[in-house]
Amino acid sequence: MGGDGVTGQDVRGQGVIGPCVTWQDVSMACTDGIQLVSRLWSPPGKGPWPALLMRQPYARAIASSVTYAHPAWYAQHGFLVVVQDVRGRGDSGGDFQGFTQEARDGADTISWLRQLPQCNGRVGSYGFSYQGLTQLLNDSSSSEAASLPDCLAPAMAGLDERLHWASEGGAHWWALGLGWGLQLAAQRCQRDSDLEGWQKIRTSLEDGSFLNEGLQLLESYDPSGMALAWLRQDPRKAQGWVRHQPPEALLRKPMLLIGGWHDPHLRGVLDLWERSRRAGGDPQLRIGAWGHLHWPGGADAMQLAFFQHHLQDKALPQNHQEQLAYQASAHGPWGPGPQQEAPIYWELHPENASAQDPDQDWSQYLVHDPWRPVPGRGGHLGLESGPCDRADLDARNDVICFSSAPLEQPFTLLGRPRLELAISADQPGFDLCACLSVLHTNGSVRQLCTGVARFLGEHCLEKRIRQLEFQPLMVQLEPGERLRLSLAASAWPQIALNPGDGTMPMGGTSANHRVISLELGKPSLGVYSLLGEQPGVN
Repeated sequence: MGGDGVTGQDVRGQGVIGPCVTWQDVSMACTDGIQLVSRLWSPPGKGPWPALLMRQPYARAIASSVTYAHPAWYAQHGFLVVVQDVRGRGDSGGDFQGFTQEARDGADTISWLRQLPQCNGRVGSYGFSYQGLTQLLNDSSSSEAASLPDCLAPAMAGLDERLHWASEGGAHWWALGLGWGLQLAAQRCQRDSDLEGWQKIRTSLEDGSFLNEGLQLLESYDPSGMALAWLRQDPRKAQGWVRHQPPEALLRKPMLLIGGWHDPHLRGVLDLWERSRRAGGDPQLRIGAWGHLHWPGGADAMQLAFFQHHLQDKALPQNHQEQLAYQASAHGPWGPGPQQEAPIYWELHPENASAQDPDQDWSQYLVHDPWRPVPGRGGHLGLESGPCDRADLDARNDVICFSSAPLEQPFTLLGRPRLELAISADQPGFDLCACLSVLHTNGSVRQLCTGVARFLGEHCLEKRIRQLEFQPLMVQLEPGERLRLSLAASAWPQIALNPGDGTMPMGGTSANHRVISLELGKPSLGVYSLLGEQPGVN
């Protein structure tokens, strides 16, 4: 049947998955007349059913199945699953304008969805990354409750485009930002039938040349895109960046927040937990030993229990009732974690024998050679994220290592590590790139988390106390193991190489990059509470 505003649907295709689940593609008209296309997966039997909505820019048929169970799985549990191509993507009409378009379109979609004959009027939303933020961008007023979801499960997303999507420590997420922006640009080329542009982008991503030519590709194929706009903004200053403000009523809705220790958006998830609590909500928080695209064990069981409780009135199973639950290692058990109010400070000592008495004032020296920069590896900013072995990197002379005394008993470390140390450079610009690892009794080194901080300007020449914040972490340490801190002046290509001349880094090494010498004082490492107000260093 033809579309008639947000209350109508236009069937574009349909099919059957197995003996039970059916699907159909339908379109709806937004309040401005733009048609958005969705795929609906219907459960077996006769509805209506509660609906689960995902809105994404990557083609509805994919349905984020890289991390979630296929929509047919949720449909088999009694949900009408709806995955929509956002405006200007897939088969939906209009021009894609990124996050700025989603508040109005999201409200329109939920109002439309509640009125579908297949839906019983109850709606939940789910999705990660872009699909996580689309759940939170909704311009409903308090008088438009019908356009808000009844419950939501945002994963791996945040509200601050500067700190949760594009940068940290004053440095752009270089490889991640370019890679994501070029994915969107390639899909734009595909939509516009620009096969040559699509192939150029795909080749650059496959052979790694995007790390140096990515800006030019974005300027050619997606000049108005979010990724390029972010890379042109100064990540050291909040001015000019967007920080989204969801309706207070939305933040009070039942919410399941899902994050990963090795995901770059984890700080955004923790910020959402704080905001929901301040608004009067009571969110659940789950953080797994996961990267952005790799979720061992998955989140489907916890997510299904959440939606069955809030949309089907089923009792929440005992193992899903905790408000806070964390996983320290892949395939490990979930639990609430240790309670920590005050910071835990770790005594660290230099590992090289030539260092002076640690109880005296002393300095160590580090030389950054832009010809052979220290690479970034794993962590939350790596193209291959997660824990990794870094013994070979720590053996380099342009990496300085400190370690704790061996532990005498098991210890669970949970929180936000923060580093302070006095440091100066001989150039008006430098980067400080740090890693925390566990040094096992057999001598192997497993990197746990990383952090970066960028400094530009004449103040770099002065020896000052400077700070660096690591990715939050949870790890179970065993007797005999030690905590290791590794310091370097680069983490290529996770962040662009600092040229040392005071300008904002925007790529790899060049003939204009300078050798940078650093003088470092004794480091102070504290691990602060994971939740609660945090004094920022950005």
